Formats: sequence, C-alpha cells, structure tokens
Amino acid sequence: MRVLREIFIQTFRTLWAHKLRSFLTMFGIAWGVGSLLLLVGVGEGFRTGNRKQMATFGQDIMFLFPGRVPAIEGQAQGMRQYYLNYKDYEDIKREAKLVKNVSPVIAREDVHLQSEVAASGGQVVGITPNFNQIRFLPQGPGRWLNELDYDQRRQVAVLGNEMATNLFPPREGINGLHHTITLNGMRFEVVGILDSVGKDENNSSNARIYIPASTMRTYFPPKSLGGVNVTDVPDAISFINYQPFERSQHELAKQEVHRIIARNHQFDPANTKAFEEWDTIKNDEMVGKIFDAMNMFLGSVGLVTLALGAIGVINIMLVSVTERTKEIGLRKALGATNRSILTQFFLEGIILTVVAGGVGMAVASGFMSLLHLLPAPPGFDPPTLVWTSAITAIGSLAAAGVIAGLYPARKAAMLTPVEALRAE
Repeated sequence: MRVLREIFIQTFRTLWAHKLRSFLTMFGIAWGVGSLLLLVGVGEGFRTGNRKQMATFGQDIMFLFPGRVPAIEGQAQGMRQYYLNYKDYEDIKREAKLVKNVSPVIAREDVHLQSEVAASGGQVVGITPNFNQIRFLPQGPGRWLNELDYDQRRQVAVLGNEMATNLFPPREGINGLHHTITLNGMRFEVVGILDSVGKDENNSSNARIYIPASTMRTYFPPKSLGGVNVTDVPDAISFINYQPFERSQHELAKQEVHRIIARNHQFDPANTKAFEEWDTIKNDEMVGKIFDAMNMFLGSVGLVTLALGAIGVINIMLVSVTERTKEIGLRKALGATNRSILTQFFLEGIILTVVAGGVGMAVASGFMSLLHLLPAPPGFDPPTLVWTSAITAIGSLAAAGVIAGLYPARKAAMLTPVEALRAE
C-alpha cells in the first residue's frame, strides 16, 4: 500500500512538472469527449422529441381521406372525386379482419358553439366510442362517450381542454361538467372534459367538441369537404381512422381497407394513387431510418473528434516516455522494479484520460442541462446525456492512453540501468 501511495505521489509530481503539456493533453481529451456527447445528445433529442409528438396523435393510426380516380377505368385523363361514406366505415368494421379499431370522423367548423356564459369558435367532431382507443385523448373530469350514447343518438358532448376553458372561463368558477351547451341552438349535456393534449396545449384536439357520430350524422352532416359542396352526397364523412391488430400487419390491413373502398367506389384497388391516406406507422419507420442515419453521421463526426484527442494522448505519452528514459534508468539503479515503473505510466495514462474525460462529460452535461431550461421547438427534445456513449468514449481514450504509455515504458524498463542512462 505504501509503495502504491508513493507511485501516486510521483505520478502527480510528474504531471505537475509538465503542466502545459498535461493541460493541453487533457483539454484535447475533454474537447473530444464533450463534442461526441453533445452530437449524440442532439441526435437523441430529435428522436425522442419526434416520438413524443407522434404519441400525442395516438398509436399505430391510419388515416384514410376522400380521393380521386380515373373517370374511365384505364385512362389517365379525366378524374372523378369520390367521398367516403358511412357504408365504407361499416364495411371496414365488418369485413377487415386485420383491423382492430375503426371510426368514422365527421368534422365541421361552422357550428355555432354557445354555453350559458360564453361563446367560442372551434371544431365539432362526430366519432364512435372507440375513437379514444385509436387517438390519444386523456380523460379528465367526467367520462368519455359510450355505446348507449351512440346507439340512442344522445345529445351529449366531451370537451377538449382548451374548448372547456373557452366556453366556461375560469373566472366563472365552473368547469362545465354536467352543464349544457348549444350547437347551432341544439342543447347538449357536457359529460366529460379531456386533459390537455400535447406540449403547451399546442394541439388541435384541445379545441374540439366530441359528440357521437350517430348524432353528428343526423344533425350536423358535412356541408363541404376540401372546399367542395357535399350536401348531395348521402352519408358523407370527413375521413376514417383505423388501427391494425398488429403493427407488423399494417400493410396487410391497409390492403384489406383498399379492397373494400375500391369495391364500394368502383375502381381498381391496385391503383395506389387513388387513395389519399396517412400511414403513421410507415411514417414512423421512415423517420426512424432518417434519425438512424443522422445519428450515424453525428456519431462519425464525434468519433473523428475523439480520434484526434486519442492521437494527442498517444503522441504525448510516447514523447513523455521517450524523454524520461534516463529517469527510468536512474530509478532502476536506485532499486525500482519494472512493475513499479509500468504502474506509474499506467496511472499517468489513466489519470489524464479519465479526469479529462470526466471534465468533458461534466461540461457537456451542464450545457445540455442549460438547454433544458429553454423552450424547445415542436418535435425536438433538448439534448440528453447518453451514458453508454460517455462510458465508451472515456473507456476508448483511457485504453489508447494506457497502451501508448505502457508499450514504450516496457521497452525502456527492460533496458539495463546503464543502457537507459546512456539514452539520448
């Protein structure tokens, strides 16, 4: 133990004797580690931010919108518009075996919304009770729409968080639950209020009123879709949301839906251009590949920076050992063993890399913590320290420093004291 303590003391004395060289070496290591961790943290922030933003929509959602098909099958010229209808929804629900949940969506923004204390603009959406299983709609006070509401066409409503605040301002001292609102003069009972969706309430779901699709279909059918009057389209709906049983089967589920829609609207299901849709599963996979490529790029840049730091460590350790060959000879002449000499250089490499790497990690972590205090743009989380990258970076530099120090030190230690003292 005493010998080890003396080796530690001698190691620190040597590093202190070469302050500038030690500082520059440690600065290069800290810079390399800090740069790598920041770059990896930025990439991870993009990835986690995107996942959180997608989670505010829901899980494994497929959107199907009205589309356009050739007016005459097989011809590219002349297109006709087709609109989704209630039969499309019912056929998908009955026939599509790989579809777990499906809901029609009837949306209108021209309905006059009035409570006993205030009026508001916003969107009224008619949906089926399973809609909250497809989309992310966290329930607050009250309840969600149920099957009886749908079957009996009840005049009940669930308010988004922002809509509840607009129709029942906090200054009035009521949250609106079990109170009455009017939609174009028709009375609806508020049976539930949703919690806020998304970051800083920046989500359109918060400014909506949800009512049963059967009620919406009866009293507020869509008037226009895409700026086109659809009052003469029987049972038109705005779009359809559905969800496959298994994420891996989303393409097969999509093909089932395509066949049903193509049959109902008389066109070839193989004509993929006829479908206006948004597959969030496919989108998520594509974005994941983009982030993987970005992480590889950022990681490569960081590794280059780290490699430059490692080269600096290796160069410094090689020069240090070469300059101290006479010192090694003198210590051997005074009775130092090969093991004690190698231990000292081992400790020098470890101390330089681990301490400098720790400083680089601490600085990077502190900078990333400061970024957490700033508002982040949608779809982006502030960079976060990735511990696996930190451990790998510091471990790699430590290994490079130790190897660079031990190899020439071993050669010098194997010399006889006389040979070592003669070295230039």
